[in-house]
Amino acid sequence: MNKKYVLAVPNFSDGQREEVIEAIANEVRNVEGVTLVSVEPEYDFNRTVLTIIGEPEPLKNALINMADKSYELIDMREQKGTHPRIGSQDTIPIFPLMNISLEECTKLAEEIGMELFDKYKVPIFYSGENAKTENKRSISYIRKGQYEGLKKLLENKNNLDYEDRKPDLSVDGRLSDKWGATIVSADLEGLTAYNVFLDTENLSIAKAIAKGVRGPSGGFSTVRAVGIKFPERDGVVVSMNMFDCSQTPLYRAFEFVKQEAKRYGVAVTGSELVGPVKLDYLLNNLEYYLGLQGLRKEQILETHLMK
Repeated sequence: MNKKYVLAVPNFSDGQREEVIEAIANEVRNVEGVTLVSVEPEYDFNRTVLTIIGEPEPLKNALINMADKSYELIDMREQKGTHPRIGSQDTIPIFPLMNISLEECTKLAEEIGMELFDKYKVPIFYSGENAKTENKRSISYIRKGQYEGLKKLLENKNNLDYEDRKPDLSVDGRLSDKWGATIVSADLEGLTAYNVFLDTENLSIAKAIAKGVRGPSGGFSTVRAVGIKFPERDGVVVSMNMFDCSQTPLYRAFEFVKQEAKRYGVAVTGSELVGPVKLDYLLNNLEYYLGLQGLRKEQILETHLMK
């Protein structure tokens, strides 16, 4: 019988303290039946993204162990960073990878949220396919105001937005002072994190291009983007979360950023994938730039080893 595999791409709110990052990552490494594919700390964002593949039950155990360590080591009252966040263990998104349905992943995500709440009483938001309201399907809606703003909003139950913004599982309808809250979700496609680098120090240019590329402000519906500066490197960055690279391929976002940058007389110096990416999302770029016709995945020799 074919084994079932789930993909998880959780992030926790520390990308600066190496000892904390390793301690949390080790909670995943130590679980048999899962593979920690990558650990991607982002210093300026002050968050770390893990990519994990595993069978459903071992993966669930690994994610709960990971969250336990995040809650132990990360205090949201002290945490600062440039990436939107509401919790120590900020998100736990899972996706069907092989021989498993979206419905099964949705059930698994529900269980993960329930177990975290039962064990730690940490507030839980369900998003994606697990969302309890249409608004909460969007992580950006849940995170609006971030830890500080959402915490303050939820302290006043008379606030007009309270009912729509409160956690789905909680003791008192508020965020935890130390842990904030955790967002748990299942979706068909995971996000691909993609950065495009601009040869300018003018951050307003990156922000203007990001506004043009992201869905809510008129760009691609499956893309969210910000313009940021990475202190460790020259230039500024259009940093994108791409939620469906089959519908909005990497090359389309890259070419859009290049065209917009030309308006400002700015060159694109390169781009970067943060973490793993599906092979299909690279092949459609190969087809586009080389004008390949009828390219089949089976023509890539290494795909036969995967079988």
